Amino acid sequence: MEPVKDLNPKPLTGKQYFAVSSMLFGLFFGAGNLIFPIHLGQLAGGHWGMATVGFLVTAVVLPLCSVLAVSVTHSKGVYDIGRPLGPAFALAFMVLIHATIGPLFGTPRTATIPFSVGVQPLLPASWAHVGLFVFSALFFGAAFLVSYKESNIMNSVGKVLNPLFLVMLFVVFLMGFAHPISSAGAQAVTSAYKHESFFNGFLEGYNTMDALAGLAFGVTVVTAVNQLGKTTAKSNAKVTAKAGVFATGMIGVIYVGLIWLGATTLGRFKVSADGGTAFNQLVSYYMGAFGHALLATLLTVTCLTTAVGLIAAFAQDFHKHFSRFSYRQWLGFVALASFLTANFGLDTIIQWSTPMLMFLYPFAMVLILLSIFSPLFHRDPVVYLFVVVFTAVPAFLDMMASFPAVVSQSALGKALAGFQQSVLPFASLGMDWVVPAVVGAVLGLGVHFLRPVFASKRDVNSAHVSGR
Repeated sequence: MEPVKDLNPKPLTGKQYFAVSSMLFGLFFGAGNLIFPIHLGQLAGGHWGMATVGFLVTAVVLPLCSVLAVSVTHSKGVYDIGRPLGPAFALAFMVLIHATIGPLFGTPRTATIPFSVGVQPLLPASWAHVGLFVFSALFFGAAFLVSYKESNIMNSVGKVLNPLFLVMLFVVFLMGFAHPISSAGAQAVTSAYKHESFFNGFLEGYNTMDALAGLAFGVTVVTAVNQLGKTTAKSNAKVTAKAGVFATGMIGVIYVGLIWLGATTLGRFKVSADGGTAFNQLVSYYMGAFGHALLATLLTVTCLTTAVGLIAAFAQDFHKHFSRFSYRQWLGFVALASFLTANFGLDTIIQWSTPMLMFLYPFAMVLILLSIFSPLFHRDPVVYLFVVVFTAVPAFLDMMASFPAVVSQSALGKALAGFQQSVLPFASLGMDWVVPAVVGAVLGLGVHFLRPVFASKRDVNSAHVSGR
C-alpha cells in the first residue's frame, strides 16, 4: 500500500535537488551524447542552427517528457508506461526497451566508443581485438561493482563521477570557444542538410537513445528519491520532474556547444565518418597528445556513468517482473551480456541498432505523450489502443527500411519501401508515423468522449421500454 505521508516531510534542500539532478545528468549523458552532436555539426555545417533545433527535440525535450511521463503517471518503470494496454504489451515493451538500450546495443556501446576513440588509436592494429576484450572486461567489471549495492548508485554517479566529467568537458569547451577553428556559419553543408536540416537533426537525436533510457531510468530515479524520504507518489513525482528539468536543460546547453564546435572543425578537417573521430580531431588540434589522453579519460568516465544507470535499471526492472532471479543475479547477467556484445565492435553495434531505434522510437514517443496527457482522458486504454495500433505499421516499415542491405535491399524490403514512400505522408523525412498516430488519437479520443453519451442514451431508451 502506498504510504500516506513522506518519511521526510520537509522540502528537499538545494543540495539534495542538485544531487538528484546530477544523477539524472550522469545517467543520461554518455558517449553517444558527445559524439553524435559533434558529427551533426559537421554534417549540417552552416545550417547547424536549424539542425540543432531538430536534434534538441528528440535528444532533450523528449527525454524530459519521458521523465515527466513517469512523474505524471506515478510510474515506477517502463512497464507501467505500457500498462494501460495490458500486462502482455507492457512486459513486451519493457523487454524490447531494456534489450535495446541494454545488452544488445546501448550498454555495449558505452564500452566500445571510449575504446575505439580514445584507446584503440594508441595500440598497434594487431592488438585491437585483445585490447577491446581487456578494456570491456575492466569497464563492465567496474560498472558491476558500482551498481552492486542499489543505495550506492546516487552517491557514485551523482557525486563522484559526474563532477569529474564536467570539469573535463569544461576544459574542452574553454579552448574551443576561446580560439574557434573557423566560423561555423560559413561552412559547407552536406546534401542531406541543405533542405531538411531540422528533420535530419530530429532523426539524429534517436541515436542518443535518451527517450528510451528516460523510461527505463524511471525505477532508478524513483528509488533514489525514495531514499531522500519522498516516499508518496505525489511528492516523488514532483521531485523527479523538477530534477529532470534541470538535468535535461544542462544537457541541452552542452549539445548546442558541441554541435557548434563540430561545425567549426570543417575549417580544417573534412567531414569525418563518425563523431568520435571528429572529437578526437578537435581535442588533438588544441591540446595534442595531452588532448587525446584527456579524450580517452573523458569518454571512459562519462560512459561509465551511463553504463551504471543502464545495467542497474535493467536489473531492477527484470528482478521486479522475473523475481526468480535476484537483483544482483540480473546485474551479473546484463554486465556479462553487454561485455560479450561489445566485442563485436562499434561499427556492427551501430549498424544493427538503427533499425530497432526506428521501430521503437515512434512507440516510445506516442506512449510518452499519451502518459503526459493521460489525466485528460483518465488513462483510457481505448485511446492508447487506437494510437499504438495506428503507429505500428509505419514503425515496422521504418525498421525494415533501416536494416543493412541484406534485408532492406531484398525483394521484400524493396516492395515494402515502395509501399511506404507512395502511401504514407512524410515517409521521405522518416516521419511517416505522425499522421497515422494523430488519426489514431482522434479516433481514440472520439470513442472515449462519445461513449458516455451513447451509454446514457441507451439507458434512457431502456428506461422507456421498461416503463411501458
